Amino acid sequence: MKLTKTLLATTALTVSAGAVAAQEMADSMTLVSWGGAYQNSQQQAYVVPYLEMHPEVSVTWDESSNEAVAKLRAMNEAGNITWDLVDVVAADAIRLCDEGLAMEYDPEDLLAEGDDGTSAEDDFGDLIVSDCFIPQIVYSTTFGYRTDMVPEGVEPPSDICDVWDLETYPGKRSLEKRPINNMEWALLCDGVAKEDVYDVLETEEGQDQALAKLDEIKDDVIWWSAGADTPQLLADGEVFMGSTYNGRLFSLIEEQDQPVGMMWDAQVFDLDGWIIPEGLGDAELARVKDFVKFATDTQRLADQAAYISYGPARDSSAPLVGQHAELGIDMAPHMPTDPDNSQNTFVYNYEFWADYRDDIDAKFQSWLAQ
Repeated sequence: MKLTKTLLATTALTVSAGAVAAQEMADSMTLVSWGGAYQNSQQQAYVVPYLEMHPEVSVTWDESSNEAVAKLRAMNEAGNITWDLVDVVAADAIRLCDEGLAMEYDPEDLLAEGDDGTSAEDDFGDLIVSDCFIPQIVYSTTFGYRTDMVPEGVEPPSDICDVWDLETYPGKRSLEKRPINNMEWALLCDGVAKEDVYDVLETEEGQDQALAKLDEIKDDVIWWSAGADTPQLLADGEVFMGSTYNGRLFSLIEEQDQPVGMMWDAQVFDLDGWIIPEGLGDAELARVKDFVKFATDTQRLADQAAYISYGPARDSSAPLVGQHAELGIDMAPHMPTDPDNSQNTFVYNYEFWADYRDDIDAKFQSWLAQ
């Protein structure tokens, strides 16, 4: 009897120790994002409250999301993963998942159910576009323009093809230094029907057609690569109009009170979210999973919309979107999904760009160098 009790006690201690070991978590995280107003919204909505609950944890930000694919490839090649959680657009998540660089997950295991009792999988719905992609927000890429640079007697630009109208709207444009969005807009303004854009773009002739259309304004374009570039160019009056993320323009217009207007026509809807790099250590992975479950719950995604005009990816979060945390203005009318803003949207094809990105990128960069 005494031996049995000893064995039971020893077994209990072993199980207990194993449970503690299973819960061991790293005390630091490196989060990768885009900088600017968006990263600040993540900091305020997710990180600050998480660190208040876990004062033993430290968080370091790396603003390298625009280089995430290349850098994760290099880290994997070197066998040295230094990032814990990476914010990427949906198409990049698909690429990273296909290449085995991002971890597949089960939504019901990793993510919290909705505050209304909806399962995580149903709450995020079709926005889980990859087995590795953890959605956060719906955003759009659209155009801002200087209201004080609109020629006298001329209506402000309201059509995507006004970007090409240098006679009516003279001045520099800023466009992102990559083919995505630019190629689609070029084809739309060269007469291709919206539903045919990707069928055309998958052909060599269609790609050449898009680049020929972009040739018409190439000499008047300042190319940007960081999300802060177009807002700064607009604020400085160096461009008349430029493409950027709608949240950046919201910050410029509402928070900084710059003379800038929004042009919502043919805004390109896109998704942004987390991927967990493949190959994390057990303690690092345990910490990341704990953070992700918190940071993507119903309330946290709704809270993020108090700092930036991006729509939360959970259905259960939408009714909780309220006023801006500092300005006190209603945020709903500033969302890209608002009915007044989404009368003519362009739906981004994630799978197309996951398949064609590298080839079209090379062709686009070659064109830029000409």
